[in-house]
Amino acid sequence: MERLHSSPLHANISTALDKHLESIRVVQARRKDEIVHASSRQRHGPPRCQDERVVLALAAALRALCLATRKVRTVLWCAFQMT
Repeated sequence: MERLHSSPLHANISTALDKHLESIRVVQARRKDEIVHASSRQRHGPPRCQDERVVLALAAALRALCLATRKVRTVLWCAFQMT
């Protein structure tokens, strides 16, 4: 879009994109943690407290991803309108 506009876009656009990418990486990490804990739970029995913490961390990461996705969609729409 910067090439089409012939000038750099607003700094909030790149910031929103960076936050969205970071949110994706956090969700991926939380999902990996959930998989690891689920596989270890099958071997050692059910420690419910830690399992709930892992799931709640994943839920919080998904909520943050949802908010970041909404923001980045709006920012990209605005950038598209400016070009």
